[in-house]
Amino acid sequence: MLLSALWLAVAAWSAGRDSYTVLVSLDGLRWDYAEAFDTPFFDRLAMQGVKAVVTPSFPSKTFPNHYSLATGLVPDHHGIIANKFKIRSSGKVFTLSDSTMRGDPQYYGGDPLWLTVKHQGLPTATVYWVGSDVAIKGEHPDYWRSYSGELMSLEQRVDEVIRLLRLPDDQRPHLVMAYFEEPDASGHSHGPISAPTRQAMERMDSLMSVLWTRIQALPFGSEVNLIITGDHGMTWVNHERQLFPMDYLKPEWVDQIDNDFPALIYASQAQYIDSIYTALRAVDHLRVWRRGEVPAYLNYGTDKNMADVMVLPDVGWVFDQTPWTDGGTHGYDHTLSDMWVAFRAIGPDFKQGYTRAGTFRNVCVYPLVCHLLGVAPSPCDGSLDEVLDLLR
Repeated sequence: MLLSALWLAVAAWSAGRDSYTVLVSLDGLRWDYAEAFDTPFFDRLAMQGVKAVVTPSFPSKTFPNHYSLATGLVPDHHGIIANKFKIRSSGKVFTLSDSTMRGDPQYYGGDPLWLTVKHQGLPTATVYWVGSDVAIKGEHPDYWRSYSGELMSLEQRVDEVIRLLRLPDDQRPHLVMAYFEEPDASGHSHGPISAPTRQAMERMDSLMSVLWTRIQALPFGSEVNLIITGDHGMTWVNHERQLFPMDYLKPEWVDQIDNDFPALIYASQAQYIDSIYTALRAVDHLRVWRRGEVPAYLNYGTDKNMADVMVLPDVGWVFDQTPWTDGGTHGYDHTLSDMWVAFRAIGPDFKQGYTRAGTFRNVCVYPLVCHLLGVAPSPCDGSLDEVLDLLR
């Protein structure tokens, strides 16, 4: 038995030396866009590869979930618990608009794929993936792009993936992770089911088709696995469904409110935590929890930077002091179908024409990619067993 297990491990390691994985994230790739819109390449992937639906980690926001895809850890365990949150030990605020805070490696826990794979002898590359421009544990991927300055166009990012795969054998990355901000941007501005979002999704479908065609044209194209997924879904919000925090709270109770999904409320003094909780618990369309009392299924609320009170509106509702306009958003309960994400995969290690019944968790992408490349995963919240049915 031991010799058999050892042989399998060696075989997987050897296979990883000769294989390549391209992991693409299309931000805001709601699970049903390929059904709602004209996406011939996504349809082709379903017929020739694997089709599935992924549940994001909570909260269903961009930064937390891209880092969950990279580490296999839920946000409560890797530390990027929201797009914006207070560092309780210092009073500073982690926010995407502050490049100093966003680029500080102390806030990024876990072992991202680009380091897991790199440390086991295979070159890695990213094209704008969350966290990859941060010197986590003092290191970057072998190839990476900074978010400062003018960003590459979506078409240029496809070119960059191909450029990386055309590098000489001893320099070529075996893992390439590429990020695209559509269809999320259009979904926010116009809502998930709208003409502009349709156009954005159909553009991304065409770009992904170009990417796969160019990958297949490489001398080793048959050795490349392509995974296309995203970070979260999208739902419609109406300005008439907005609740304003200070309609229910007294200013002296509150030190800071990070108005997002969920809203994180930090009390000015510990004695006001119960006052905040009691005032908001009675409000329709809100679920409210004190620190440490968040339901277990959300896998949230134990991080050292968690707020005193967490507020989660019902899907389609907004809890924010700043007036909203109609459009799309996300961040709600990750078990709601509007937050789910499409998953497509094709290549030598994936089944052909396989549609998975039921969803799987996005933290399983990390051990899946490690398996494809024949490297040992670091401890994580995901499970390879949960996605083995996708493989030949």
